[in-house]
Amino acid sequence: MTTLEPRQGRAGLGPGVRQTPQSHTSRAILGAGLLGGIATTSGIALTATSGWLIVRASQRPPILLLLTAIVAVRAFGMARPAFRYWERLRSHDAALADLADRRTTAYERLVPLTPARLGRRGRADLLTGVVDDLTDVVDAQVRVTVPVLAALVASVMATIVLTLLAPMAGLVIATMAILTIPILMLGWRLETGSQQALLGARTELSRVAALVSGNAGELQAIGADGRAQLWLSTAHGDLSRAAGRQSRGRALAAGLLLLLTAAGTIAMTAAILAGVGTTISAPVAALLVLTPIALGDTYSTLPDAIRALARSQASALRLRKLLDQEPAVSSSGVQSLKIAGGVPPRISLGEMTAAWSGSVPQVGPLDLQIQPGTRLAVTGPNGCGKSTLLAVLARALDPASGSYRLGEQDAQSLDLGQARQVFAVLDDEPHLFASTLRANLELARPGAGDPDLLEALERAGLAQWHAELGQGLDTVIGTDGRGVSGGERARLGLARALLSKRPVLLLDEPVAHLDHVTAESVMGDLTRSATGQSVIMVTHRRAGLAGFDRVIDLSLQTSEPANTV
Repeated sequence: MTTLEPRQGRAGLGPGVRQTPQSHTSRAILGAGLLGGIATTSGIALTATSGWLIVRASQRPPILLLLTAIVAVRAFGMARPAFRYWERLRSHDAALADLADRRTTAYERLVPLTPARLGRRGRADLLTGVVDDLTDVVDAQVRVTVPVLAALVASVMATIVLTLLAPMAGLVIATMAILTIPILMLGWRLETGSQQALLGARTELSRVAALVSGNAGELQAIGADGRAQLWLSTAHGDLSRAAGRQSRGRALAAGLLLLLTAAGTIAMTAAILAGVGTTISAPVAALLVLTPIALGDTYSTLPDAIRALARSQASALRLRKLLDQEPAVSSSGVQSLKIAGGVPPRISLGEMTAAWSGSVPQVGPLDLQIQPGTRLAVTGPNGCGKSTLLAVLARALDPASGSYRLGEQDAQSLDLGQARQVFAVLDDEPHLFASTLRANLELARPGAGDPDLLEALERAGLAQWHAELGQGLDTVIGTDGRGVSGGERARLGLARALLSKRPVLLLDEPVAHLDHVTAESVMGDLTRSATGQSVIMVTHRRAGLAGFDRVIDLSLQTSEPANTV
């Protein structure tokens, strides 16, 4: 399994002793496994002692001779749920704390990989995959480590006790425990072989479900809702078949464990019959013959543990492939930004080239000077490097060659966080959370007062829209709230960009999905509102750029005044 080391340690065990969250979790899970072993052993002892008590009671001895067994049955009966509850509390508390640490660390490691190292995975696929994979990795502590430790402890205790009572009985239990290992290994191999197919099918189903639910209106408008249902049906079918293939391995392991329990019971019976009348009494014989049955019941939970192990290992592999990548942007810069807050810097590119991967540049070599307050539109066909250029400017991608300067400073020598705070980025699909309008706006500037929020809405052309909201800034938008149209979503993204007070706005096809009239209206509000800021927008449209100072066709690398377009 992959190990995502958390950011800082927790309190230690004593003065001067500190432990990392990972070591804390390991200790807690080990303790939970031992508690589970005591609970499991108590369950086995309850079954075996009950058998001894029933047979011994049938012989009608004085009641005083049964009191010890009666007390033992009660004690084991109370110990099993008590220790099981304690084990669940301890293991789940440790696992949930570990999951929180791992999620925090994973998200921190995702940030420098965005967007260059995330491939073509959509937001739904990426977020769902990371969340599910982290959950699977952490679940292994509860679903694998604890039950395996519990079964091990119970097997050792049963072997020791039965060996003291009858050496042959102890040998039978030890043999059962040893034979369980290859059965579980077989089940693990079968589970592992089909796990990647299952994960792939699960990912595809999440992708299709997000695609269909996120574009339901558009699909109905063009009459493609039937085809969308077919996509979902196909994805569900693939997932069902992958799950069926995987379940066959688990079923085989479970069946073999049942056969092992039957064989152990038969072997124990034979050993008992060989010793009856000599050293093994009838009550002890009942105790012995019930022990492999009770132990087999414990082993019956292990195929599910093997399934969780295979799933966890596959998830850990996916996480390693994603998170162990080298970021596309260096974070080694340490210089402080020498630009007054809110003042746009001069942006200079000299013979700059950039590539997402490989040695073939997606943009450049490019020479470009952007003076403070300039409104620059970058056009060109798909694939000419428009978004790549914005990624370089936003410090999400390092130049492959050439220079990139903010003011008089090399952008790559600057502290990465300070360099990124120069820019507000708005893409064609600004994300809105299912929360209040206020919370969605405050993402751009936490702690901003209501007057600032209202001003941003007005500058983005949403003053009338806001006035029609029943609860104003406290109106819930998105899922289970007020619906938001494409134009409103674009304007809300613009409002956030303006609220941020960042000196440079980087716009990546902000109106690509809007109709012509709405797009013209949004662009008009943008050019009127972004006063005192530099604006750099990439677009494939050659219309609606009258409010820009310059237009560059990146495919030709030519510059012309916007009013000539």
